[in-house]
Amino acid sequence: KKQMTQIHKWLRALIQLLYFLFLPSAFTTAFSGVKYTFTQIGDGNAIELTSFVSALIVLCAFTFVFGRFFCGFACAFGAMGDAVRALYVWICKKLKKKPLTLSAKFGAAASMVKYVILAVIVLMCFGGIYSYARGTSPWDVFSMIHAGNFRLSAYKIGIAVLILLMIGMAFIERFFCRFFCPMGAIFSLLPILPFFSLERKRESCIKGCSKCTRSCPAKIELREAKTSIVQGECFQCQKCIDGC
Repeated sequence: KKQMTQIHKWLRALIQLLYFLFLPSAFTTAFSGVKYTFTQIGDGNAIELTSFVSALIVLCAFTFVFGRFFCGFACAFGAMGDAVRALYVWICKKLKKKPLTLSAKFGAAASMVKYVILAVIVLMCFGGIYSYARGTSPWDVFSMIHAGNFRLSAYKIGIAVLILLMIGMAFIERFFCRFFCPMGAIFSLLPILPFFSLERKRESCIKGCSKCTRSCPAKIELREAKTSIVQGECFQCQKCIDGC
């Protein structure tokens, strides 16, 4: 069991690394599709099938069928968050300190922030004023740095926000994904087919264990049966499996 758990962890880390190195722009490309769509609607123009819109459609369709595997395995921003958190936990172990853990109640309330961010960006695009926010986006800064473009003099606010997010990523697992990701807000609102989602067989559980919930970055409960509602907040990281 321990060997299989390690294999699963390293396999997921390898997939994340490959996406981080070779396809880091999937998140920004898809979200550019969101911004383009609402900008066109606000201007009264037709929405064309650009590469941004195509990426958005593909990721949303994939999420609808398979759940949020993109968030758990393919998102470069999420992979960076996992790496920062793993480094922090490793340092804590070396210093014999206990890593900071977020209260589940606070996490549930703070998870609503990403919907506010999504709504603000959508309204700004619709109103034609999103260009005034240029230089404030942390994912734009991340994409530029990853591409080796360090001409960031116009992105001071974005740099500051990215640094703050990375600090949050260290102390709280999946900090950006849970609380601030506007693309994650879209994914969590999508209906998800139950065929590829995890479920819990309660009769096999140890009474009062709930280790799967404690292992989950989003602190959500596994659904009990095929008829249960599929959790849109699940990142499909499958850490609940490793803990069971």
